[in-house]
Amino acid sequence: MLQRYSIGRLSERELDRILEIEAASFGKEAYDRKLFAEYLHKCGDLFLGAWRGKKLCGYMLTRKSGETRAELVSVAVDPAFRGKGVASALMKSTLRRLRWRGISRFGLMVKLTNGQARRFYEKYGFTKVRIVRQYYEDGQDGILMVRKV
Repeated sequence: MLQRYSIGRLSERELDRILEIEAASFGKEAYDRKLFAEYLHKCGDLFLGAWRGKKLCGYMLTRKSGETRAELVSVAVDPAFRGKGVASALMKSTLRRLRWRGISRFGLMVKLTNGQARRFYEKYGFTKVRIVRQYYEDGQDGILMVRKV
């Protein structure tokens, strides 16, 4: 059963919780506090959180990469809330915000080995553009995916 979540802009007061979710999702590849603090200021209402009651369950970080383009930088969901519609709620809200801003192209990179994430992105209309060899720090290949907004 999918649950309902409140979606909204994140702020510095959620930074510790963002880092907890990030660490649980990405381990040693997690982004650090400094980078997230920077994105909080640069990305504004494109750095979204999903709350169930007062608990932050996940986030989606998007940045503009041109006048009409945006890039999904990161998305992570607390392991206790995975498979319960958090990422879908975040994606739907992000797509609405991108449309309001006149963004026409939305891209992302995903690990070639991350089939679950690829299927999620395909569900939302992203298509594979190309494979980027050794894109990730651990040497894994990435897939560039894009969709029209």
